[in-house]
Amino acid sequence: MAFLPRGIIVPVITPFADDGTIDDAAYRKVLHHLIDNGVHGVFPMGTTGEFYAVSDDEYRRLLEVTVEEVNGKIPVYAGVNHITTRGVIRLAELCAQVSGIDAISVLTPMFISQTQEELYQYYKHIAASTDFPIVMYNNKPKTNVTIEPDTVARLAEIPNIVGVKDSTGDFTNACEYIRLTRGNANFRVLLGRDTLIFAGLCQGAAGAIASCANVAPRLVADIYDKFMADDLEGARKAQFSLNPLRIACNMGTFPAVIKEGLVQQGFSVGKCLDPIVQLSEEQKQKLNAILKSMKLII
Repeated sequence: MAFLPRGIIVPVITPFADDGTIDDAAYRKVLHHLIDNGVHGVFPMGTTGEFYAVSDDEYRRLLEVTVEEVNGKIPVYAGVNHITTRGVIRLAELCAQVSGIDAISVLTPMFISQTQEELYQYYKHIAASTDFPIVMYNNKPKTNVTIEPDTVARLAEIPNIVGVKDSTGDFTNACEYIRLTRGNANFRVLLGRDTLIFAGLCQGAAGAIASCANVAPRLVADIYDKFMADDLEGARKAQFSLNPLRIACNMGTFPAVIKEGLVQQGFSVGKCLDPIVQLSEEQKQKLNAILKSMKLII
């Protein structure tokens, strides 16, 4: 499998109009903003993109717009998430109908609590059903399901499973992913907690899938780019500059802070779909002060 994930990959927000439909024009502007600021990949229909809120037609249309706007400049990773194995396979088949998608990201099933053997079989069956490179997605805080390091190491032996995103926030878990797969030239570990990008790179991670890169794409890309250029102090400085924004995400139901940050920067991305509510006026002011301190708005 030639494809390997790397760099700063942005799980792109999905802009919604007041009537709940996807705002294509606003989405295109966000994509150009990300590309122009040097990110290394985009990832529509992840958790940040409210994947759970769209129909199949909306899902396919969003992927088509993504591929059209990216135009081969950077890789496109499509979120392929469902509670069942057959549901994921069906979405992967929809992705295969959209020319230009480079890889898919597959979240663990939600709500049900699987054993590690069930998770192994879940990913194994999905991998056997598609030619796409697959990045596994562990988001235990949202799903209450985790892929343990030994299971990741087993799954990393499957040729088209090329990586894992660790959004647990448990750095020991991420380091174990790296340690147990470090001899596998065809597998990479990506951080999914934005405050841990620099630390992950120091341990051998290949990059991050970073939601805050929607709002601060150049700053987040700097963590990776400066690290790769051996400017470790510059990379650490960029990480420290980013952290207040990521911590501020705890103010609202995710991804409300990300969307509000873009709105305050002039992007008409709307609010999250109900039942997620907008930030309070006090919270908006707190976010505004953080964005000003980061020089992301004037």
